[in-house]
Amino acid sequence: MPPLFRRLESELSGGRTHFVETCGLPISTYFSALKLLWLMENVDAVKDAVRAGDALFGTIDTWLIWNLTGGIGGKDRDGKELVGQHVTDCSNAARTMLMNLKALDWDKPTLEALGIPAGILPKIISNSEKIGVVASGFPLAGVSISGCLGDQHAAMLGQLCQKGEAKSTYGTGAFILLNTGEEVTQSTHGLLSTIAYKLGPDAPTNYALEGSIAIAGAAVQWLRDSLGIISSASEIEGLAESVQDSGGIYFVPAFNGLFAPWWRDDARGICIGITRFTNKGHIARAVLESMCFQVNDVLNSMHKDAGESGEVKSAEGEFLLRVDGGATINNLLMQIQADLLGSPVVRPADIETTALGAAYAAGLAAGVWTKEEIFAGLHKENTTVFRPKLDDAHRKKRGDSWYKAVSRSFDLADLSL
Repeated sequence: MPPLFRRLESELSGGRTHFVETCGLPISTYFSALKLLWLMENVDAVKDAVRAGDALFGTIDTWLIWNLTGGIGGKDRDGKELVGQHVTDCSNAARTMLMNLKALDWDKPTLEALGIPAGILPKIISNSEKIGVVASGFPLAGVSISGCLGDQHAAMLGQLCQKGEAKSTYGTGAFILLNTGEEVTQSTHGLLSTIAYKLGPDAPTNYALEGSIAIAGAAVQWLRDSLGIISSASEIEGLAESVQDSGGIYFVPAFNGLFAPWWRDDARGICIGITRFTNKGHIARAVLESMCFQVNDVLNSMHKDAGESGEVKSAEGEFLLRVDGGATINNLLMQIQADLLGSPVVRPADIETTALGAAYAAGLAAGVWTKEEIFAGLHKENTTVFRPKLDDAHRKKRGDSWYKAVSRSFDLADLSL
């Protein structure tokens, strides 16, 4: 029998993109729906529980909130019985492949097509509202749970991205989101449509285009752990600075295919342009450049999909990119990103903006601050701005060479094995 996702692609009339118009996502094992469907088909305990009406499903936020608010047999601080809250927020629900992006509810035709009963799914809530209180037995018993967002959505809120503004988070992978405002923008250039945030049950929903990159900081780990070129991740900046440029080296980290905007599972990693004079400094710099080129690819697709709303501007009317995540402490990486993008790159004082976004959402529901205060920059810290130093002609030449390198990574994997 073919894998589940291949079977669905062949059975459904729209193939891989059958659900894109409603949920914004292609059929993929990455999303919750196929994991749930596999469990229902292959694990007898799950299959029986679903039939008996004893099963509940949710993403990790659902499991955490369920347990924190009492689960089964929970009690509050006064000993009164609590029933766990079976909920998920709209940003996490948007990653299940089951939610209608416009209705912010489970999509009935999708559930029917996949044979998933609606009764096992959690209630979908906003990102900022009072959900419940922490049950007795936990250190924070009695504290209100008032905010819930997915990782990248929280980072977007932490960066205060409003319509037309984008952020890129650099970790082992990289995640780029562009706030497209209150209308869903369907991508025709390899991106996903998703929720940005919804700051209250009655608040308007902000949507986003998203591009995910599989290998960013993980390539630095590869240099350290597999090749031994560096002994710690922090060493790569000094090594890359030991050369003026990458010496014509292009590194495409398609270790297990390429994600957005290419979506090529037949691609494999390549390092080309090597000469007798290539040294480890050139390779280190090419690895850093590969992160930035991939982010550029996603941003180019965003601008094509979103049109004018895809223009990322500062108060002065410049194009800019907001950045966060552990890899952004590397100043050379940020300067390379600005040079290859041709736009300023803005790094906040606190690069862990995911936690900040979650705090904004919870504080808003708890009355600590208002939405206007959040977006007025009440809590903004000093930022570091990296401005491009590369001329347009050189930037275009580098970009063209990168595209050639990417194309040569295609069709290298034997997917029949």
